[in-house]
Amino acid sequence: MYPLISIIGVKGIGEVRKGEKLGFLINDALNKQGIKMMNNDIIVVTSKVVSKAENMLISLNTVTPSKFATNISKMLKKDPRFVEAILNESKRIVRISNTVIITQTKHGYICANSGIDQSNIKKDHIALLPVNPDRSATQISAQIKSKTGQNVAVIISDTFGRPWRHGQVQFAIGIAGILPTIDYRGKNDRYGNELKVTEIAIVDEIASAAELVLGKLNDCPAALIRGFKYNFEAGFAKSLVRSSREDLFK
Repeated sequence: MYPLISIIGVKGIGEVRKGEKLGFLINDALNKQGIKMMNNDIIVVTSKVVSKAENMLISLNTVTPSKFATNISKMLKKDPRFVEAILNESKRIVRISNTVIITQTKHGYICANSGIDQSNIKKDHIALLPVNPDRSATQISAQIKSKTGQNVAVIISDTFGRPWRHGQVQFAIGIAGILPTIDYRGKNDRYGNELKVTEIAIVDEIASAAELVLGKLNDCPAALIRGFKYNFEAGFAKSLVRSSREDLFK
């Protein structure tokens, strides 16, 4: 019999403000839905609300664009202050198209606009990615543990594009309490063939599954995943980032 996995949207969290403890907010919201967290549940929470709680929102009025940013903004027809913020959050520019700037963020992620977002926040404000998403996930997991006594893994997700396919999916940018991959290398398939490269980024798959209830317009910034079997142990999303030596496309 196949395992039954449930994906439950966490509603009623409301507008998250600076300094609020997301683990407490998520637990309280689930309690109002009549749901108690259990050992080995998984919470997926969007990076946007983590950024709000960690005061990673800035007003574009505080950003002074450089000449370089101004020149790029004219080409892309974007606000030069927004372009300057993208540059400030990047380690390097990977590519500039006629609509978007692809960068490598300070975290090492390759994504559009350094992961900076303008949706679901006040006008003329932008949300930066959390400084250390793995640490943020660990803090949320610890907050849940202090409230419930349960070991609950946490995945912080963000929307990423994919170079060879249209559309975006959710990726894990921060994790706690779960290993990022399931490694099948060295095992044999049903025909006796040894698997040599199969390593599944399970936290990315869970993050994308959570998007089915999160959405962009649902006012639902977190999801509870129940029924997925895993061992509660330390994991780090940053380990998913390939080094320059391994990456054929950087």
